[in-house]
Amino acid sequence: VIPPFTLIREVTEYLCAQKVNCLTGAQNMHYADNGAWTGEVSPLMVSDCGASLVELGHSERRQHFAENDADIQKKVQAALRYQLRPLVCVGDSAQEKAWGVSKETVIRQMKIALAGLHAQQVEKVIIAYEPVWAIGEGGTPATAQEAQDIHSALRQALVALYDEDIASRITLLYGGSVNPHNTGELIQCADIDGLFIGRSAWDAENFCQLVRSVSALLNEQGER
Repeated sequence: VIPPFTLIREVTEYLCAQKVNCLTGAQNMHYADNGAWTGEVSPLMVSDCGASLVELGHSERRQHFAENDADIQKKVQAALRYQLRPLVCVGDSAQEKAWGVSKETVIRQMKIALAGLHAQQVEKVIIAYEPVWAIGEGGTPATAQEAQDIHSALRQALVALYDEDIASRITLLYGGSVNPHNTGELIQCADIDGLFIGRSAWDAENFCQLVRSVSALLNEQGER
């Protein structure tokens, strides 16, 4: 669960008090521990609020705040220094999809984000594929096959970077207009380890119902 920064501490404390097995995270952070960065949130601040992970590289951060791959790589390094799990978002635009360079785009983003990490570090990183054309109001959900094709390419790139064993242990999430109608197909894809849910999580009861339905499906298949 990744709430606004002002609510991270409260959400974390509530989940702990209720003994809910759930991680909390921040939606972004700066890469510097301290300095002249008025208004920014440092990794120390995120950790101090009780968060366990931090979302990095969301397409809105890339588009509206001019964050580039090098910035995100610095943030990944900073998160790991404070024992935070980096949740790195990668995605292709509608134009990149039309040009047929979606795989190259997301693999490049992922490789730069992971640059300089050794095997033990990279296993702590979560990669979330969020096609820009699929997120937000008016987004077009990716089909299960489209999502699986990109996830398969990301997994193979991880195999090439590290090895098959390590690549299999890195969590790959899909996010982009995930809703109760497409969760079943998506979660059954071979290289999709989980779902990164946005608008469908805005209503708590709907989100809980979505979680219950996915959990029931996985239990039927004998998965954990």
